[in-house]
Amino acid sequence: MTACPPALLTGFADEAANDKLVLQQFCAFAALGLRYYSIRFIDAGQGVKNVMQLSDEEIATVRQQQDEYGLKVSSIGSPIGKVKLQDVDDGTANRFVPFDKYLDEEVRRACELANAFDAKLIRGFAFYHPKGTAAEDHLEQVSDQLGQIAEMCDSHGLTFGLEVEANLVGQTGQLLADIHRRVNHPAMLTIFDAANIVTQGFTADETYAQYLAMKPSLGWVHIKDYADPSPGGRITHVDEASLKNFVPADCGDSGHEAILRDLAGFMPELHKRMTDRGVDGVFMDLEPHVKGGGQFGGFSGPDGFGVALRGLCRVLDYVGIPYDLRNFQDIRQR
Repeated sequence: MTACPPALLTGFADEAANDKLVLQQFCAFAALGLRYYSIRFIDAGQGVKNVMQLSDEEIATVRQQQDEYGLKVSSIGSPIGKVKLQDVDDGTANRFVPFDKYLDEEVRRACELANAFDAKLIRGFAFYHPKGTAAEDHLEQVSDQLGQIAEMCDSHGLTFGLEVEANLVGQTGQLLADIHRRVNHPAMLTIFDAANIVTQGFTADETYAQYLAMKPSLGWVHIKDYADPSPGGRITHVDEASLKNFVPADCGDSGHEAILRDLAGFMPELHKRMTDRGVDGVFMDLEPHVKGGGQFGGFSGPDGFGVALRGLCRVLDYVGIPYDLRNFQDIRQR
């Protein structure tokens, strides 16, 4: 029997910092024993910015500081794909950008940033279909656009991860599996996020079924959970601003134990899938939101992030997935 390779623990470092300051983020992650981080919002001396808006000077500052704290970027936490698929006034505040312009300017910029940070992964999404329409009716258009994004990422030596999330065409595991099949490009994989499924009213069993649907296309996993205050009813459009019941992976309604227990047996195959793409291994990316979350980010604080990390480690210990945190030898070597 093939041994289970260790999960590479990482997280959205901005969630651990009260003011998003680069030193706050890196101090927290180093103290927690993490070796990797996903970059999303950060203050590198010129105010809080999304990673997409960082200047060359700010990139150099972040790179210098991450080296100082012994950190590497696991993924660019970009908002790529969180724009309207069509120029339709549907009552939402989501912006529309003509796709050719979007691809040439924003997607290309995300690729340049990934290369600047020596990251191999870009997180993204499957576009907002017009509110009130069925996601299934837009699979052809979204797959064409995502195929072009995957091709651009591949040309930069990168892999694009498509995260499951409410209100987008890729709002369920089954829809992401269909999109992946249609795109059929090695540079596009999917990102499982159990809480993003439970917030839509799905049960733990339904969430597990969506994980299984995504396994053939899976790249990495986002870790957060949700305690649904009114379980059992499918929500067709989620008010993301009102979500406030995110919890660590060991105490929510997503059923992480069953999901990660199955993943333990799948880890050797998934590890090879990712290392074949030049990635260090299989990332489990903490995005806990335990003090609140919304459409473009969330917050946990250094204390909440620590609680969320320990909750994940408890589940990993229970299901037999090894993981690696910094130890005394690491400190001696620095």
